[in-house]
Amino acid sequence: MSKIANCPTCGGKSKIKEKDGHTIYEALQNEEVLKKVGQLKKAMQKYKEKAEQLEKQLNNKG
Repeated sequence: MSKIANCPTCGGKSKIKEKDGHTIYEALQNEEVLKKVGQLKKAMQKYKEKAEQLEKQLNNKG
């Protein structure tokens, strides 16, 4: 996943790239932002399901 930060020039969300010791900021488009949010939601759902599964296992043993 790309590194995301605020652009020091415009304050907008940007992807960060390091090249030859220089930091390059590339503005994110709305479609990219929505895609990243979707990826994060999917990842969070997986972790939530794993946590619930582990909690059930702990409750069954106790």
